[in-house]
Amino acid sequence: MAASARARELAMAAAQAAADKKAQDIVIIDVSDQLVITDAFLLASAPNERQVVAIVDAIEERLVGLPEKAKPVRREGERAGRWVLLDYVDLVVHVQHTEEREFYALDRLWKDCPTIPFVDRALVEAEAGAAE
Repeated sequence: MAASARARELAMAAAQAAADKKAQDIVIIDVSDQLVITDAFLLASAPNERQVVAIVDAIEERLVGLPEKAKPVRREGERAGRWVLLDYVDLVVHVQHTEEREFYALDRLWKDCPTIPFVDRALVEAEAGAAE
């Protein structure tokens, strides 16, 4: 069973919000076949704590602004700014400092799960502008 339409909607909106704040290595993993508690993970990283917090704030702002508002049911790790987890039930967002991302390697842990493609809107617009 693939991730729900709602999980995909949240993941795409959150990924774009993260990309807009210059998050690195944005990956959406469909964990719906492996977990019953959520459909997808969004992984993103940043080189410093301040940017981690800025990315988290942007994601929350974007998801609460959706037509069908989404607020996290749980939020962890914001104080340290090294690894912040936002639980939206259908989607769990992990924004990590680059060092934590490399150390904990969630990408490798869930490597058997399919990814959901995400392309940053800014890259698409830049490529379209270059082609003209």
